[in-house]
Amino acid sequence: MTEVSRSLPRQMLAGAQMLFVAFGATVLVPILTGLDPAMTLLGVGIGTLLFQWITARKVPIFLGSSFAFIGAIILSIKTYGLAATLPAMAATSVMYFVLAIIVAKRGAAFVHKYVPPVVVGPVIMVIGLGLAAVAVNMAMGKSGDGAIEIVPYGTAMVVAAISLITTMLVATRAKGLMRVIPIMAGVVVGYLVSLALGLVDFTKVTQAVWLGVPAWPGWEFRWEAILVMLPVAIAPAIEHVGDILAVGNVTGKDFAEDPGLHRTLAGDGAAVLVAGLLGAPPVTTYSEVTGAVMLTRNYDPKIMTWAAVFAIILAFVAKLGAVLQTIPVPVMGGILLLLFGAIASVGMKTMIDAKVDLGAPRNLIIVSVTLVIGIGGLVVDGGGLSLKGVSLCGITAILLNLLLPREASAAAAAGK
Repeated sequence: MTEVSRSLPRQMLAGAQMLFVAFGATVLVPILTGLDPAMTLLGVGIGTLLFQWITARKVPIFLGSSFAFIGAIILSIKTYGLAATLPAMAATSVMYFVLAIIVAKRGAAFVHKYVPPVVVGPVIMVIGLGLAAVAVNMAMGKSGDGAIEIVPYGTAMVVAAISLITTMLVATRAKGLMRVIPIMAGVVVGYLVSLALGLVDFTKVTQAVWLGVPAWPGWEFRWEAILVMLPVAIAPAIEHVGDILAVGNVTGKDFAEDPGLHRTLAGDGAAVLVAGLLGAPPVTTYSEVTGAVMLTRNYDPKIMTWAAVFAIILAFVAKLGAVLQTIPVPVMGGILLLLFGAIASVGMKTMIDAKVDLGAPRNLIIVSVTLVIGIGGLVVDGGGLSLKGVSLCGITAILLNLLLPREASAAAAAGK
């Protein structure tokens, strides 16, 4: 057996694992907004493959449904209809293309100048810590926002603990093939425990057909719907930069240089364009997948190719997609406790590796304000444009870095 053939099963398993990680959030967005989950899987699969083609398959990133657009999609469908919402979602790709052009003309050094480690570190930490409440709520058997109890607290905590412990043990103790799939192992064990406790509902599985073609609703061009959707793209576009830098720190590669941040932005934009035209919500780089990449230490972009392929297959195999939707909330909640924390650790490592001096008042202010704004959930709302989470943190950290006076030695070093 050749090395390639030996590695193929590992790549496929790792790809399936990455889809497991992203699946819940990916299908939740269409469920909440009234879009088709099957078409969403098709959109994220094709979008990820398109991203890989544009970036020469160098970045281990999976593109899933963006939560940033939920409110705008609901409003657009309610006000202008589903057909008008599709091209509006696709139009948000313009934001990515504009940023890609700016970066292409100014170079990756432009990015490093305005987003140094003291900016990148806390923003990456917010990507993980800002989602901590979602993981905790799910581990306790609630919906991500904590509004609905899906599984009783005591039972949920047992399932979440078993899923988390299994994942940690496999990640640290397993050898060979099992070491590559700690998250999948946690899902399987947690699922089996959930079955024994009667938490799995197979109603959707029995009702689903085996094979089906996702229905495309058609589209209608309306400027009003586009103007509702377009400003929202600021958030995921800025988050894209943070995620690319985060996965670069995880893998030890500078993806802002190779294949270039302009290519990753263009790839994300192209994926958003195709997904929107198909009827899927706009896609974005998935932080939980970056956490999974860090945990498994599997940096091969081919695993994302398999994740995308499996997503496309699931779009047509309705029965398999229904099975995945039966995974109980606390199973994924237990695992997300680890994954979101892993992302925050990447941000911390970014500052440690760059030897950011937090004893310097300037650096301390940038990190402190950024973390509190992100974790505290501050929202800046005005003129129809709302900024919060990673997008607000990114802008805040960049502005503080530009406006706060540098110490004499630091300013001299920056001028060299």
